Amino acid sequence: MYWQKRLEQKNPNASLEKKIQKIFDEHHGNYGYRRIQLALKAQGINVNQKKVRRIMGKLGLKGTKFIRKSRRYNSYKGTIGRVAKNLIHRRFYTSIPHQKVTTDTSEFNYYEHDKNKKLVIKKLYLDPFLDMFNGEILSYRISERPNAKAIMDAQKEAMDRTDDCPYRRTFHSDQGWAYQMKAYKKQLTKQNIFQSMSRKGNCFDNSPMENFFGLLKQEMYYGVIYASFKQLKQAIEDWIHYYNHHRIKTKLGCSPIQYREQMTA
Repeated sequence: MYWQKRLEQKNPNASLEKKIQKIFDEHHGNYGYRRIQLALKAQGINVNQKKVRRIMGKLGLKGTKFIRKSRRYNSYKGTIGRVAKNLIHRRFYTSIPHQKVTTDTSEFNYYEHDKNKKLVIKKLYLDPFLDMFNGEILSYRISERPNAKAIMDAQKEAMDRTDDCPYRRTFHSDQGWAYQMKAYKKQLTKQNIFQSMSRKGNCFDNSPMENFFGLLKQEMYYGVIYASFKQLKQAIEDWIHYYNHHRIKTKLGCSPIQYREQMTA
Protein backbone atom coordinates (compact mmCIF):
# COMPACT_ATOMS: atom_id res chain seq x y z
CA MET A 1 0.00 0.00 0.00
CA TYR A 2 2.85 2.37 0.81
CA TRP A 3 4.43 2.04 -2.63
CA GLN A 4 1.05 2.19 -4.34
CA LYS A 5 0.35 5.53 -2.66
CA ARG A 6 3.82 6.76 -3.62
CA LEU A 7 3.23 5.87 -7.25
CA GLU A 8 -0.18 7.56 -7.28
CA GLN A 9 1.17 10.71 -5.60
CA LYS A 10 1.58 13.74 -7.86
CA ASN A 11 5.07 15.08 -8.47
CA PRO A 12 5.46 18.10 -6.10
CA ASN A 13 8.36 19.45 -8.19
CA ALA A 14 6.64 19.26 -11.57
CA SER A 15 6.39 23.04 -11.97
CA LEU A 16 9.97 23.59 -10.84
CA GLU A 17 11.24 20.90 -13.18
CA LYS A 18 9.57 22.64 -16.14
CA LYS A 19 11.15 25.97 -15.19
CA ILE A 20 14.62 24.40 -14.84
CA GLN A 21 14.23 22.64 -18.19
CA LYS A 22 13.16 25.91 -19.83
CA ILE A 23 16.14 27.87 -18.43
CA PHE A 24 18.53 25.10 -19.49
CA ASP A 25 17.12 25.08 -23.04
CA GLU A 26 17.10 28.88 -23.36
CA HIS A 27 20.82 29.00 -22.62
CA HIS A 28 21.65 26.12 -24.98
CA GLY A 29 23.00 23.85 -22.28
CA ASN A 30 25.58 26.39 -21.07
CA TYR A 31 24.06 26.80 -17.58
CA GLY A 32 25.04 24.54 -14.70
CA TYR A 33 23.13 24.25 -11.41
CA ARG A 34 24.68 27.42 -9.93
CA ARG A 35 23.52 29.71 -12.74
CA ILE A 36 20.14 27.99 -12.96
CA GLN A 37 19.67 28.60 -9.22
CA LEU A 38 20.48 32.30 -9.77
CA ALA A 39 18.10 32.46 -12.75
CA LEU A 40 15.32 30.98 -10.62
CA LYS A 41 16.09 33.48 -7.86
CA ALA A 42 15.73 36.31 -10.39
CA GLN A 43 12.22 34.98 -11.08
CA GLY A 44 11.40 35.10 -7.36
CA ILE A 45 11.83 31.34 -6.85
CA ASN A 46 14.09 30.55 -3.90
CA VAL A 47 15.49 27.03 -4.03
CA ASN A 48 18.86 25.77 -2.85
CA GLN A 49 21.58 24.54 -5.17
CA LYS A 50 21.42 20.95 -3.93
CA LYS A 51 17.81 20.64 -4.99
CA VAL A 52 18.51 22.21 -8.38
CA ARG A 53 21.41 19.81 -8.91
CA ARG A 54 19.25 16.85 -7.87
CA ILE A 55 16.48 17.80 -10.30
CA MET A 56 18.96 18.39 -13.11
CA GLY A 57 20.35 14.91 -12.49
CA LYS A 58 16.86 13.46 -12.60
CA LEU A 59 16.11 15.23 -15.90
CA GLY A 60 19.48 14.28 -17.36
CA LEU A 61 20.50 17.92 -17.84
CA LYS A 62 24.22 18.22 -18.25
CA GLY A 63 26.22 20.84 -20.12
CA THR A 64 27.19 19.58 -23.56
CA LYS A 65 29.98 22.11 -24.08
CA PHE A 66 33.56 21.09 -23.62
CA ILE A 67 36.98 22.69 -23.56
CA ARG A 68 39.40 21.99 -26.36
CA LYS A 69 42.84 23.55 -26.16
CA SER A 70 44.02 25.28 -29.30
CA ARG A 71 47.03 27.34 -30.23
CA ARG A 72 46.76 30.77 -28.66
CA TYR A 73 47.18 33.75 -30.99
CA ASN A 74 50.37 35.62 -30.13
CA SER A 75 50.52 39.28 -31.15
CA TYR A 76 53.94 39.82 -29.58
CA LYS A 77 56.51 40.85 -32.24
CA GLY A 78 59.27 42.03 -29.95
CA THR A 79 59.82 45.58 -28.72
CA ILE A 80 58.79 47.72 -31.67
CA GLY A 81 57.64 50.74 -29.68
CA ARG A 82 57.18 51.69 -26.06
CA VAL A 83 56.44 49.01 -23.46
CA ALA A 84 54.38 50.43 -20.58
CA LYS A 85 54.69 49.40 -16.94
CA ASN A 86 52.33 46.83 -15.47
CA LEU A 87 50.23 49.30 -13.44
CA ILE A 88 47.36 46.85 -12.91
CA HIS A 89 49.71 44.22 -11.43
CA ARG A 90 46.81 41.72 -11.19
CA ARG A 91 44.69 44.16 -9.16
CA PHE A 92 41.71 43.49 -11.38
CA TYR A 93 38.98 44.40 -8.90
CA THR A 94 37.43 47.85 -8.97
CA SER A 95 34.18 49.20 -7.55
CA ILE A 96 34.16 52.04 -10.09
CA PRO A 97 32.56 51.45 -13.52
CA HIS A 98 34.80 52.27 -16.50
CA GLN A 99 37.90 52.83 -14.33
CA LYS A 100 39.91 49.77 -15.43
CA VAL A 101 39.63 48.49 -19.00
CA THR A 102 41.52 45.63 -20.60
CA THR A 103 41.93 44.38 -24.15
CA ASP A 104 43.55 41.65 -26.25
CA THR A 105 43.23 39.97 -29.64
CA SER A 106 41.97 36.43 -30.26
CA GLU A 107 42.10 34.30 -33.40
CA PHE A 108 39.36 32.02 -34.79
CA ASN A 109 39.30 29.54 -37.69
CA TYR A 110 36.59 29.07 -40.28
CA TYR A 111 36.54 26.93 -43.43
CA GLU A 112 35.79 27.80 -47.04
CA HIS A 113 36.21 26.11 -50.42
CA ASP A 114 38.68 27.68 -52.87
CA LYS A 115 38.33 27.81 -56.63
CA ASN A 116 39.38 24.18 -56.87
CA LYS A 117 36.73 23.22 -54.31
CA LYS A 118 39.45 22.39 -51.82
CA LEU A 119 38.64 23.10 -48.17
CA VAL A 120 40.96 25.78 -46.77
CA ILE A 121 41.33 27.23 -43.28
CA LYS A 122 40.83 30.98 -42.97
CA LYS A 123 41.22 33.30 -40.01
CA LEU A 124 39.04 35.81 -38.13
CA TYR A 125 40.33 38.21 -35.45
CA LEU A 126 38.40 39.69 -32.52
CA ASP A 127 39.58 42.84 -30.68
CA PRO A 128 37.37 43.54 -27.62
CA PHE A 129 37.70 46.05 -24.76
CA LEU A 130 36.40 44.77 -21.40
CA ASP A 131 35.44 46.69 -18.26
CA MET A 132 36.99 45.00 -15.21
CA PHE A 133 34.21 46.40 -13.01
CA ASN A 134 31.60 43.98 -14.32
CA GLY A 135 33.20 42.07 -17.19
CA GLU A 136 31.12 43.96 -19.77
CA ILE A 137 32.39 44.20 -23.34
CA LEU A 138 32.43 47.93 -24.03
CA SER A 139 33.46 47.75 -27.67
CA TYR A 140 34.95 45.36 -30.19
CA ARG A 141 35.92 44.97 -33.82
CA ILE A 142 36.03 41.85 -35.99
CA SER A 143 38.38 41.61 -38.96
CA GLU A 144 39.87 39.12 -41.42
CA ARG A 145 43.45 39.95 -40.44
CA PRO A 146 45.25 41.62 -37.53
CA ASN A 147 45.25 45.33 -38.27
CA ALA A 148 45.80 48.60 -36.47
CA LYS A 149 42.58 50.23 -37.69
CA ALA A 150 40.32 47.65 -36.04
CA ILE A 151 42.12 48.06 -32.71
CA MET A 152 42.19 51.86 -32.93
CA ASP A 153 38.47 52.02 -33.77
CA ALA A 154 37.57 49.75 -30.84
CA GLN A 155 39.89 51.77 -28.59
CA LYS A 156 38.19 55.05 -29.51
CA GLU A 157 34.73 53.63 -28.87
CA ALA A 158 35.85 52.26 -25.48
CA MET A 159 37.37 55.65 -24.54
CA ASP A 160 34.15 57.45 -25.51
CA ARG A 161 32.02 55.03 -23.50
CA THR A 162 34.20 55.35 -20.39
CA ASP A 163 34.49 59.13 -20.52
CA ASP A 164 31.97 59.45 -17.66
CA CYS A 165 34.39 57.88 -15.14
CA PRO A 166 35.07 60.37 -12.31
CA TYR A 167 38.58 58.95 -11.77
CA ARG A 168 41.60 58.62 -14.02
CA ARG A 169 41.22 55.54 -16.18
CA THR A 170 43.69 52.74 -16.92
CA PHE A 171 43.73 50.76 -20.18
CA HIS A 172 45.55 47.43 -19.82
CA SER A 173 46.82 45.00 -22.48
CA ASP A 174 49.62 42.59 -23.24
CA GLN A 175 52.78 43.67 -25.09
CA GLY A 176 51.26 43.06 -28.55
CA TRP A 177 52.59 45.10 -31.46
CA ALA A 178 49.43 47.19 -31.78
CA TYR A 179 49.49 48.34 -28.15
CA GLN A 180 53.10 49.50 -28.55
CA MET A 181 52.18 51.78 -31.47
CA LYS A 182 52.70 55.51 -31.02
CA ALA A 183 49.18 56.15 -32.35
CA TYR A 184 47.61 53.85 -29.72
CA LYS A 185 49.55 55.48 -26.89
CA LYS A 186 48.85 58.98 -28.26
CA GLN A 187 45.08 58.47 -28.03
CA LEU A 188 45.37 57.40 -24.39
CA THR A 189 47.61 60.34 -23.54
CA LYS A 190 45.13 62.76 -25.14
CA GLN A 191 42.42 61.52 -22.78
CA ASN A 192 44.79 61.47 -19.76
CA ILE A 193 44.45 57.67 -19.53
CA PHE A 194 47.14 55.49 -17.94
CA GLN A 195 48.54 52.72 -20.14
CA SER A 196 49.38 49.39 -18.50
CA MET A 197 50.89 46.24 -19.99
CA SER A 198 51.26 42.65 -18.82
CA ARG A 199 54.70 41.21 -18.37
CA LYS A 200 56.09 39.39 -21.39
CA GLY A 201 54.72 35.85 -21.75
CA ASN A 202 52.51 36.04 -18.64
CA CYS A 203 48.87 35.45 -19.56
CA PHE A 204 47.79 35.60 -15.90
CA ASP A 205 48.55 39.33 -15.90
CA ASN A 206 45.52 39.73 -18.19
CA SER A 207 43.31 36.93 -16.86
CA PRO A 208 39.95 38.82 -17.13
CA MET A 209 40.39 39.00 -20.89
CA GLU A 210 41.71 35.43 -21.14
CA ASN A 211 38.71 34.19 -19.13
CA PHE A 212 36.34 36.00 -21.49
CA PHE A 213 37.94 34.42 -24.56
CA GLY A 214 37.75 31.02 -22.86
CA LEU A 215 34.02 31.38 -22.20
CA LEU A 216 33.28 32.63 -25.70
CA LYS A 217 35.14 29.80 -27.40
CA GLN A 218 33.77 27.14 -25.06
CA GLU A 219 30.13 28.16 -25.53
CA MET A 220 29.88 29.08 -29.22
CA TYR A 221 33.04 28.05 -31.07
CA TYR A 222 34.51 24.71 -30.01
CA GLY A 223 32.69 21.78 -31.56
CA VAL A 224 31.09 23.94 -34.28
CA ILE A 225 32.35 24.26 -37.87
CA TYR A 226 31.77 27.70 -39.39
CA ALA A 227 31.61 27.82 -43.19
CA SER A 228 32.19 31.53 -43.80
CA PHE A 229 33.53 34.73 -42.28
CA LYS A 230 30.01 36.16 -42.20
CA GLN A 231 28.60 33.15 -40.34
CA LEU A 232 31.33 33.18 -37.68
CA LYS A 233 31.17 36.96 -37.30
CA GLN A 234 27.41 36.84 -36.71
CA ALA A 235 27.78 34.04 -34.16
CA ILE A 236 30.36 36.06 -32.20
CA GLU A 237 28.24 39.23 -32.30
CA ASP A 238 25.17 37.33 -31.10
CA TRP A 239 27.11 35.69 -28.26
CA ILE A 240 28.64 38.98 -27.07
CA HIS A 241 25.15 40.54 -26.94
CA TYR A 242 23.91 37.50 -25.01
CA TYR A 243 26.94 37.67 -22.67
CA ASN A 244 26.49 41.38 -21.93
CA HIS A 245 22.72 41.39 -21.50
CA HIS A 246 21.57 37.92 -20.44
CA ARG A 247 24.33 35.53 -19.35
CA ILE A 248 24.52 35.37 -15.54
CA LYS A 249 27.99 35.83 -14.07
CA THR A 250 28.04 33.79 -10.88
CA LYS A 251 30.05 36.31 -8.85
CA LEU A 252 27.68 39.14 -9.88
CA GLY A 253 24.41 37.20 -9.64
CA CYS A 254 23.21 38.67 -12.94
CA SER A 255 24.49 39.74 -16.36
CA PRO A 256 27.21 42.43 -16.65
CA ILE A 257 24.86 45.16 -17.89
CA GLN A 258 22.19 44.33 -15.30
CA TYR A 259 24.86 44.60 -12.58
CA ARG A 260 26.11 47.98 -13.82
CA GLU A 261 22.56 49.33 -14.00
CA GLN A 262 21.85 48.12 -10.44
CA MET A 263 25.04 49.65 -9.04
CA THR A 264 24.61 53.01 -10.78
CA ALA A 265 20.85 53.42 -10.29
